[in-house]
Amino acid sequence: MAELIIYKNEIKNNIKKLSSYFEKNNIEWSLVTKVFSGDIEFLNHILTDDVIENINSVGDSRLTSLRNLKKVNPEMRTIYIKPPALVYADEVVKYADISLNTEYKTIEALNTAAVKQNKIHKVIIMIELGELREGVNRESLVNFYAKVFNLSNIEVIGLGSNLGCMYGVEPTYDKLQQLVLYKELIEAKYKRKLKFVSGGSSITLPLIENNILPKGINHFRIGEAAFFGTSPLDNQKFNQLSTNTFEFRANIIELEEKAVVPDGIISDANIGHTAEYNEEDINSNTYKAILDFGMLDVDRKDIYTDDDDIKFVGITSDMTVIDVGDNKLKDGKKKYKVGDTISFKPNYMAVARLLNSKFIDKRFI
Repeated sequence: MAELIIYKNEIKNNIKKLSSYFEKNNIEWSLVTKVFSGDIEFLNHILTDDVIENINSVGDSRLTSLRNLKKVNPEMRTIYIKPPALVYADEVVKYADISLNTEYKTIEALNTAAVKQNKIHKVIIMIELGELREGVNRESLVNFYAKVFNLSNIEVIGLGSNLGCMYGVEPTYDKLQQLVLYKELIEAKYKRKLKFVSGGSSITLPLIENNILPKGINHFRIGEAAFFGTSPLDNQKFNQLSTNTFEFRANIIELEEKAVVPDGIISDANIGHTAEYNEEDINSNTYKAILDFGMLDVDRKDIYTDDDDIKFVGITSDMTVIDVGDNKLKDGKKKYKVGDTISFKPNYMAVARLLNSKFIDKRFI
């Protein structure tokens, strides 16, 4: 069975380095664990006391994952990182100490749930800054806060935004400075202090490095940089973080010399995805290997190999075919054989899907 290798010490060191980095820059942060898909084994391996001691909170976008976070460590401060569905207000208050919100009706329901559970539920109100995903429209913001401030069991601890996730709107200085100004406006109007301006994610990290992050931005929500060592702004390694955190290994279950071009009438009945081929190669052969994973496990566009001789041929639900050329090393010996493994580097979405696949083994190193 194909397997996902998880280099836990590399990940844990990344998290510790980020904690130190944010501390130096007077920023608090939340670790976003949604790539784990709430996998308890993963959470137990990674979220040890020494790793989370300098993190403000640990967050996820799934209630089942938050429930598992509390199972791993009931004392862990948790944050629900997307606007909750109103119907799940009770569960959100039960498993999340903080939630990001955009709808007053939902916050009312959270308040009702918090009263029943004898809790104070903390909220960060998200503002629309052009990404057109979650966020209160700016012209409605001041009145929105006026209503929320009156709820008995809701503590408003800040405001925030989400950029770069849907359309890819960059978190520029000007965009983020708007958040700081709204915070100052609300504090002045209502004589209430807001602790956090949560404007940062992995895509925002380069602004700190380039000294162009507005001083008022004091909270980041980080997932990709912690687990992959990169910022999605440029997909480059960030600071001194490790990018050697995950490896996907697939087994060669067949390796034969076969034709380049398929033989027969091609119908629309296929369910697989294939690479294009040239009809002029109709009499050509190449070595093709079949690997033991398919499109149910991962999108082949989200995994990469360092072997330039490997070319994608096709993928079905449970198998992938690659072209390994003449299958020879420089000394003429065979490069691959049945039983060998092919190593791939998975990106964020690949790891998220592989962790969700019941057909892929997981191994922690």
